[in-house]
Amino acid sequence: HTSPMQIRYMETHQPPFQIIVPGRVFRYEATDASHETTFTQVEGLMVGENISLANFKFIIEKFLKKLFGEKTEFELRPSYYPFTEPGVDVYMKWRGRWLEVAGSGMVHPKVFEAVGYNPYEWQGFAFGFGLNRLAMIKYNIPDIRLFYSGDLRFIQQF
Repeated sequence: HTSPMQIRYMETHQPPFQIIVPGRVFRYEATDASHETTFTQVEGLMVGENISLANFKFIIEKFLKKLFGEKTEFELRPSYYPFTEPGVDVYMKWRGRWLEVAGSGMVHPKVFEAVGYNPYEWQGFAFGFGLNRLAMIKYNIPDIRLFYSGDLRFIQQF
């Protein structure tokens, strides 16, 4: 995961700040058309005064509508991540069903305390978008496993 970079950054920088961290993720999980054992992720972290879930929703909405168009349907669903409170998953409507494209949430106050920030002064949100899933939606790719299949006919389209 790319999440450790967020902690490293917070340990060496003072708020306010915004960072983006791209990277490759490896997971031990069963594969299917929308799940792969490895994928490319881009994480973001925004920390400042009075940052709320409303700020997060606004930024995510702008990002998704810029990338996919104004008619883009997305929703936020409650989720659990140990370093967020609350945790939120981002889902997009694709091919008549909802597909998770990001895990996210408000940074847990204990995380801020661990890096020396006052959680009463600073708030923030973090997210991790799976770029492969976003590309699936953008280019209507039916199977995420195609990205790492080595099939040149597929790769040469891009």
